[in-house]
Amino acid sequence: MMQVIVNGESRQFQSGISIADLLKLLKLNSRAMAVEVNQQLKPRDLHESTFINDGDVLEIVTLVGGG
Repeated sequence: MMQVIVNGESRQFQSGISIADLLKLLKLNSRAMAVEVNQQLKPRDLHESTFINDGDVLEIVTLVGGG
């Protein structure tokens, strides 16, 4: 198990999961999300290949359209 911070909350997940896996576990639609790992924005096309490490800090925000 690894410990990560997601939106300010300490969480535990299995080691070896990608951003895409994490979003699925959290039941979030990756198309409507922006994900930052350790203060670096991760483009959606890298979510499958970017793996989360113990101690990482993630911010996941919902993209909202409108005017």
